[in-house]
Amino acid sequence: MRTTNEGVISAWKRGRIAWNSRKTLHTDGQRLYSYRLHIGTRLPSDATVLGDFTAGAGGYHSQTTSCHVGLTKRSGVDLVMHPMVWSTSPMSTKSPF
Repeated sequence: MRTTNEGVISAWKRGRIAWNSRKTLHTDGQRLYSYRLHIGTRLPSDATVLGDFTAGAGGYHSQTTSCHVGLTKRSGVDLVMHPMVWSTSPMSTKSPF
């Protein structure tokens, strides 16, 4: 479903597929992507986990990705992970468990 950035994040949190108009933020219902970077995972328990890919956390990729992460943080997620922790956790892979 094509929607706004806020709509993509909301769809991700509900387990639905969505993308924004330029497909720079999209979800398959389980994973949230900024461009091709996997930035978030929705667990089977419905908990949402986000990698902090912003300059402040040392995980900067692009200004757009930082905006996507910031918007997702403000939407209310269950856990925000430092990018180094995220990259080594099972949540950053295709199958969280």
